[in-house]
Amino acid sequence: MYRAIQFGGQALCTRPVLHLIIMRFGLPVVFVGSGVEGEPFALAGGVLAQQANVPLWAAMAAAILGAWTIDVLWFTLGRRFRPHPRVRSISRRPAFARSMAMIERHPVLAVFLFRFAYGLRAVAPVAVGASAIPARLFLMLSFAAAVLWGSAFTMIGYWFGAAVGPWAADFAIAGALIGAGLLVAGAVSAGRSSA
Repeated sequence: MYRAIQFGGQALCTRPVLHLIIMRFGLPVVFVGSGVEGEPFALAGGVLAQQANVPLWAAMAAAILGAWTIDVLWFTLGRRFRPHPRVRSISRRPAFARSMAMIERHPVLAVFLFRFAYGLRAVAPVAVGASAIPARLFLMLSFAAAVLWGSAFTMIGYWFGAAVGPWAADFAIAGALIGAGLLVAGAVSAGRSSA
């Protein structure tokens, strides 16, 4: 039995409609969200897979590719703007110099750590891009880290979905819709601030 979602006494839509929305936009939301925000979207992909809304392999692929795509984008920006005067002035700071030395001495550790260290994912690929690490090495290490990260968090979401049972689909649907709304709002806000 499907129930209508109520807002102010009005039925907004029924679960079959929400199910269709998730079937259409669930994986793109997991892809973009895993790149931009990270864990919540990979977890939501696992919950969606557990509830048979999307295939598990597709949820994992969306999380992995979303995370890797954003890492490559940030790395490319770091590499592209490495010679910029502002970046050069920042790179002369002692803390930045120590970080760069650690990245260049231990590239495997650095790339894997930033994938799992919340708060460093947006800046670390830029720093790695500004370093002397070869792009091919970064691409391989970053992909391996994204595979490990995306698989792990999607599976945790899958197991969580099994544990919370029938409520999981509602949480995943609500989370995906809220996440999509936040991504759109962020894009609009970024567009306004750059204008």
